[in-house]
Amino acid sequence: MGVSIDKRTYLKPLIEKVREYLPEDSLSFIEDAYNFALDAHGNQLRLTGDPFITHPVETAMIVTELYLDEVSIAAALLHDVPEDCGVPFDVIEERFSDEVRRLVEGMTRLDKISFQLQEGESKGAVESEAQVESLRKMFMVTAEDIRVVIIKLADRLHNMRTLKPLDPEKQQRIARETMEIYAPLAHRLGIWQIKWQLEDLAFRYLQPETYRQIAKLIAARRVTRERYIARVTRILSDELDKAGITAEVTGRPKSIYSVHTKIERYAALGKEFSEIHDLLGLRVFVENDRDCYSALGIVHNLWRPIPGQFDDFIANPKENRYQGLHTTVMCLDARPLEVQIRTHRMHRTAEYGVAAHWKYKERAKKDVEFEEKITWLRQLMEWQRDLSGSAFLESIKTDIFQDQVFVYTPKGEIKEMPRGATPLDFAYRIHTNVGHRCIGAKVNGRMVALDYHLQNGDTVEVMATKTDRGPSLDWLNPNVGYVKTHHAREKIRQWFRRQEKAENIDRGRAILEKELRRYGLSFADRERIARLFKYDAVDEFLAAIGCGDISPHLIAMKVALPEEHQQPAPQPPQVVAPSKVETTSAVKVLGAGDLLTHIASCCQPVPGDDIIGFVTRSRGVTIHRKDCPNVLNEDETERLVKVSWGKTGLSFPVTIRVEAWDRVGLLRDVTSLVSDDKINIAAASLDEQGDDKLSIYLTLDIINIGQLGRLFNKIEGVNGVINVTRISEAKREG
Repeated sequence: MGVSIDKRTYLKPLIEKVREYLPEDSLSFIEDAYNFALDAHGNQLRLTGDPFITHPVETAMIVTELYLDEVSIAAALLHDVPEDCGVPFDVIEERFSDEVRRLVEGMTRLDKISFQLQEGESKGAVESEAQVESLRKMFMVTAEDIRVVIIKLADRLHNMRTLKPLDPEKQQRIARETMEIYAPLAHRLGIWQIKWQLEDLAFRYLQPETYRQIAKLIAARRVTRERYIARVTRILSDELDKAGITAEVTGRPKSIYSVHTKIERYAALGKEFSEIHDLLGLRVFVENDRDCYSALGIVHNLWRPIPGQFDDFIANPKENRYQGLHTTVMCLDARPLEVQIRTHRMHRTAEYGVAAHWKYKERAKKDVEFEEKITWLRQLMEWQRDLSGSAFLESIKTDIFQDQVFVYTPKGEIKEMPRGATPLDFAYRIHTNVGHRCIGAKVNGRMVALDYHLQNGDTVEVMATKTDRGPSLDWLNPNVGYVKTHHAREKIRQWFRRQEKAENIDRGRAILEKELRRYGLSFADRERIARLFKYDAVDEFLAAIGCGDISPHLIAMKVALPEEHQQPAPQPPQVVAPSKVETTSAVKVLGAGDLLTHIASCCQPVPGDDIIGFVTRSRGVTIHRKDCPNVLNEDETERLVKVSWGKTGLSFPVTIRVEAWDRVGLLRDVTSLVSDDKINIAAASLDEQGDDKLSIYLTLDIINIGQLGRLFNKIEGVNGVINVTRISEAKREG
């Protein structure tokens, strides 16, 4: 037996909310949709035990909180009817309208998408492609009608509120999907009301213990905090009133997840929870932009502003079009207080985002702010036609769900870029050929380097050659930092792929030879190295290097750092000289207990090198690189033992040779770069070679091979430097 439901039980609060902002003639339309959904779902129950109709009604209530139109509310009420009740879309269209049908159909397509998100990397190609295809479908539906994704966000929010009856595995999957897909979507659409709730609810299931701890920290200070906020609210309200500014002053709540992210950032800086400035906050709502700045002056007259804690998001809006003034002041009792100042219009945009700009009765009129807000959707649909599956997935992660900056073309057009994007990224965003022909850039009328990070409000002018010169392979080097977006990287790679294969092979051979020579390895090992990258044919491997699919940085990491050793070394490092005995925390002798170990001075291995141990007669185990001549020529092979790097932050000495043209200041420039990377120079010497050439020998304390690779890239950029290689003491003496 099912439960008997009074038809008006769940409808009444919905109608009361709708009546606040929609005309009376829309109420019967919504009531009709409610009755249709109620009859279709009948006596269905949710896992919570509640009648199923409670879910579409609560979804519709969330939609009304965003002030969407009657069509959206009807679609929210009907969104589960086709899937769960078998009602054809044609029936919905006939009973209501084509517009309602399209929204419900869009919701149904979204409901069928399974993102199959995994922690860390995808489990395999099948899962990765499924995730890519799911994202494609979602954004295609979203681009068709923005209301579809807004209703979907409301649907997801109510599902997150009622997640408790599900088993833990499903809770984790849905919470992770919410945190990685839906919360960022709400952020990009500027819908703060939904974003913070999705984050808090997902966080509650993903990290329940941390969630409870932070909730207790906030609750423990709630009474004191509320009294304090009440005091400063009265003071500020009185001052604003005296100045003739009509304003509403309220306390500003802080979500649990935002406190968590703040705590993590502060912990990285060595700060405590008590030092977080914006746990205490006020919001001031005024009539216009002028009043915003006037109110800011009053706040700063009342309390001393904290340096570096002011942001003007009115002149420079955030990536999701958020506007307002933020300042942190030293308030009563020497306590920091954040004050946010907005107009009422800015507040509506902050809370409801793109939904605040939906025109209920004037949809034919162009809403510029609305159009700007969903520009990224249109950009995404253009990119997805050009990019392969994995490239599209990477583009989503790096170009869409990252913080944005807004920059201008010389003609004043606004372009939206991921934070950290460079002038090259901007050039490729304008047009692929503009990127290929870019030779420089001006920002705000001043020449800048191609690795300059664009800032909000920058005006960017791309300088391009008239000839079709093509991009530089160096642009793909992550250590140089010329491009940030995957969109630009993919366009550069496509250009190199189109070049003659023979050219790519020759270019790849030169790059590989140079990279191996840097680390004291032989080009004769190219077949083994190709297999590390899952290539059976060496020429295919070289062509992939030549067209930029495989970067020199990746070669270094793969060649010198086997997968099982790819672990970041904890900080801070400790310097260990080659002659000193090393503990087993630095090197593990496999199949043995704690043995005395020390680093061989002949080849100077560092974490990341493939290593082997040699059992000496009196000094324990000496650690060599596997390609060390002394190991390769060893007759007593039974004394060789397997060893591996431990999880330690110790540093190790490495000798490098810098070949360069002699000039004044050369040694200073090279050593300054080393010092800037906080790498200790244990020894340095010069060797003049004639013809104005010289070699600089530096013995450096290196943590791992990755650090060494980054340093090589920087030193090679020094004026006059010809080549940088890693050498052993034996080679140097020879």
